[in-house]
Amino acid sequence: MDISVEDITSVDKQVKISATREDLAPKFNEAYKKYQGQINMPGFRPGKVPIQLIKKRFGDEIEEEEIGKYVQEIFENEVVPEYEPVGESQMVEMSWENDELEAVFKIGARPEFELADLSKIKVDKMVHDVTDEEVREEVEHQLQQQGDWEPLDEGEEVTETCRVSVEAIPVDEDGNPDEENKANEVIDLNQEESEQFREDLLGHTVGDEVDVEIGHGDHSHHFILKILEIEKPNKARLTDEFAKQQTNEEAKNVDEYKSLIKSQIQDYYDQSADDLFKRDLVDAMVEAHEFQVPEVFIEQFKNQYVERVKQQNQGQLPPDFDPEEYKEGLGDRAERDAKWFFINEKLQEKFDDIEIKPDDIDEHLSAQAAQYGISVDQMRNMFAQNPQQLENLRNSIRENKVFDRLSEEIEVEEISKEEYQEAYDEKMKAAEQAEDEAEQENSSNIVS
Repeated sequence: MDISVEDITSVDKQVKISATREDLAPKFNEAYKKYQGQINMPGFRPGKVPIQLIKKRFGDEIEEEEIGKYVQEIFENEVVPEYEPVGESQMVEMSWENDELEAVFKIGARPEFELADLSKIKVDKMVHDVTDEEVREEVEHQLQQQGDWEPLDEGEEVTETCRVSVEAIPVDEDGNPDEENKANEVIDLNQEESEQFREDLLGHTVGDEVDVEIGHGDHSHHFILKILEIEKPNKARLTDEFAKQQTNEEAKNVDEYKSLIKSQIQDYYDQSADDLFKRDLVDAMVEAHEFQVPEVFIEQFKNQYVERVKQQNQGQLPPDFDPEEYKEGLGDRAERDAKWFFINEKLQEKFDDIEIKPDDIDEHLSAQAAQYGISVDQMRNMFAQNPQQLENLRNSIRENKVFDRLSEEIEVEEISKEEYQEAYDEKMKAAEQAEDEAEQENSSNIVS
């Protein structure tokens, strides 16, 4: 048996395991003896079938099974302790020809790098204090949502806030109305999905017939919309009773309702700012560290993205979903997440005094229990029955503590919501421009 290793990059290695029948003979012989005691064949007593006959009838299957076990055993007992691969190692090929075994694996090595000077890393953080105007807009939005609809007077025209009841009649390729397949529909022009009808319906009145075309090119459909009724929103009245109903009596009057709304909006902005800061902090840390990441490790992240799509669709991938195309489009994200994994490891070594206390876990369990509407004890029992879920929770808490410590080491500049949005737009514009330039360069290279 021989193990050879070839360095593909500083972090990617190819491992070749070679063996002969002589190396595998003890495994084969042991397997044949085991099956001799299990196989029954006509004309032979149980356990007394000649081994030569077993080899002739079942030898290929038995040896194939033992070869797989042998390769796995050598990999786990010889390769893993020696090279400590990271990520999910990939078997490139395995062959058994002329009594010679050759199994080739691609493995990843942990990248070697030093943490950058954290004091030189600068990250913007959005800070926003909710204004009275934002509260007023949210209150108006809720009043509209909880209101009812009132028919327009005769002759009044459709506006952007109206709800329009129509009789939708399909038109065939020859321009003839298909009365048999007509259907009544309600189009709320306030909704985003009704945007395609908005311009066609604006300014019309009850009784009008409107020609509309939905879709583009070969996928377009022609309809005649007969306007049957037009309604305008009639918003609810802002009263103490409305405040109680909307908040499940958490607010007793209008002033408390507005205060609660302001608090909820502020919580939203604070959480959003925190999430965006963490994202930008990871981007800044990745940008500050130049090192290669094993291909198998990047592939592992891509596979996790596909698995997440599956989980979001009741354990099944969508019918037209192409996993390989999806993974190809997420290459940059996978490399970024993979790099952060190793940087995060280094940071945990640096901040080695970080510890997770029972109170930390209780705080997270309480938050999740409130989110799902169950008791803390029920949530704790759920985690107790799933050790992996508990370990994931501990990792999440530990990473948050790393973020907290990292925030103290780097330079954080607080900027307004408007400044943050402007900086983000510029960043996206620069990224699009870089992508366009890369595509142009690739096209030039292909032509040349």
